[in-house]
Amino acid sequence: MDRNQILLVGLPLFLLFSDIFNLFTPPPPKPAASHHRHHNPINTIPPPLIQQQSLEFPTQRANGFGGGIGFGNTVSIDFCASCSYRGTAVTMKNMLEAQFPGISVVLANYPPPLPKRLLGKLIPVFQFGVMGIIMGGEQIFPRLGYAVPPQWYYTLRANRFGSIATAWLLGNVFQSFLQSSGAFEVYCNGEPVFSKLKVHRFPGEIELKDLVAQRIASSRVL
Repeated sequence: MDRNQILLVGLPLFLLFSDIFNLFTPPPPKPAASHHRHHNPINTIPPPLIQQQSLEFPTQRANGFGGGIGFGNTVSIDFCASCSYRGTAVTMKNMLEAQFPGISVVLANYPPPLPKRLLGKLIPVFQFGVMGIIMGGEQIFPRLGYAVPPQWYYTLRANRFGSIATAWLLGNVFQSFLQSSGAFEVYCNGEPVFSKLKVHRFPGEIELKDLVAQRIASSRVL
């Protein structure tokens, strides 16, 4: 047999005997488990607990009685109703109630001075007086001692509807002027905080919030 035939016959025989040897050879022992596996620092250290703390603004913290920071405090906003300041007052009221939970905000009309109020009551008398004179002046003037009505009466009577409308409109304009006070006064717990009559301007929202916060803080200290 030449070399090639020996290789072709010997190689399969070698593989056959190696397989038979591995078949009867016992498997190698498994490695023993480590007795210190439970001491692995990677497995024993628990992941850190991340506590999420809510950011709490000072104006939103509750006091010891279970209410908001504004609990027990009262803010009064006295404004000029005839000056169309109600919208500004309502805006400030909503802002204070949001910034100071539990606070009581009271809106009220700031009356004009006493002389203006007295003159304001005379305006309707003037309006109805002009209307009465134009409609029945021929019977009114003789009772007042005038045999002939004055010339201005005939001028007004020549355009009675225009004269009545003019008197009514002018009376309303003066009435609105006399009822306006131009006030926007803010009080916190009975103490003045802001006065438009003194500074001649409206307060800003941040400015008013800071003023009320200072007043509440000072009242708590007292």
